[in-house]
Amino acid sequence: MASNTSKTARASVRAGQAGQGGGLSVLGEFKYLIPLNNGKHAYIRNLTTGKTVHCATDSERFDTEIKVLAEAGHGEKIRAELDQFAETFPDQAWADTTKRLVDAGAFGGE
Repeated sequence: MASNTSKTARASVRAGQAGQGGGLSVLGEFKYLIPLNNGKHAYIRNLTTGKTVHCATDSERFDTEIKVLAEAGHGEKIRAELDQFAETFPDQAWADTTKRLVDAGAFGGE
């Protein structure tokens, strides 16, 4: 198979195709959030759809994406990641982001 795509790109496509069938095989630790721009933006990795969304952490889209993942049963893990960001990067307002999500009901009835 002659291809000009990178090994990483091919692996990403295979992973996305595997996710479409409902089967899931994850080796190691899966991170839902990848912080960017000192906490002003983030990549949100959706394990159920295989898509990665880039958005501002104070946007409605961010809230919606987190809420969808929380409703799919990933809320506890995402909350732990947000708490870890708040501890690791105290100057990036992750605690405020977490509080705003909790107040908006993104994690259910907390």
